[in-house]
Amino acid sequence: MEWQDEGIVLSASRFGEHDALLELMTRSHGRARGYVKAGMSRKNKANLQVGNRLSVNWRARIETNLGRFTHELIHSPLGLMMGDGNRISALSAITAVVASTMPERESHEGLFDRLEAVVGLLQEHDGDIALWAGALAKLELAILKELGYGLDLSACAGTGATENLKYVSPKTGRAVSEEAGGPYKGKLLPLPPFMTEGELSGASKHHALDGLRTTGYFLERNVWVVSGKGMPPARDRFISTLARAAQS
Repeated sequence: MEWQDEGIVLSASRFGEHDALLELMTRSHGRARGYVKAGMSRKNKANLQVGNRLSVNWRARIETNLGRFTHELIHSPLGLMMGDGNRISALSAITAVVASTMPERESHEGLFDRLEAVVGLLQEHDGDIALWAGALAKLELAILKELGYGLDLSACAGTGATENLKYVSPKTGRAVSEEAGGPYKGKLLPLPPFMTEGELSGASKHHALDGLRTTGYFLERNVWVVSGKGMPPARDRFISTLARAAQS
């Protein structure tokens, strides 16, 4: 069994004494794992950093086996992020969320494209933590949809209105307008404007926190609790950093 593809590194860890266990989100083969011979060498270790884009060949005697990767580096975004702790924290959170939610060996090309776009956003010079957090929230919306748990944010569940949507029902995952949800707002989840309309660049730090609170609720209920792994620590750390920035 053998295939070739491009992928973005989600994680790489020691596998035995000198090899590495590599996890990628690939364009055509979904989330994939395999070992890299001598992956802990200086050259290979640099190529296997989180966020790097690789051209890979995966080979195994039997499809269900772990398999072995050979690879070539296509692009590393890290040179543009070094020295910026918030960018690195965002990248770690983004890749950890994808690794903890997407099923292995299932093609999700649309999700790969979104991940690629978010990593690209982290390399833009004029970005800030609110923008990156908003992009993560939108990515998490896409993940929920890919997994069959998509939220319906098109109209108010109670009135059918398509304007002034301010909340999300935690029971149904449907939008609720400010008028319909006012009496129950303490029981509803926030729906910041950037998640339904407007530009992502207009998201404030507080709006980004609200977006991540809402997507995190549904990911926890439908994915992380089921897997037993819980929310990735990298996401929690990034949210803490964002919350501190919002208070300053």
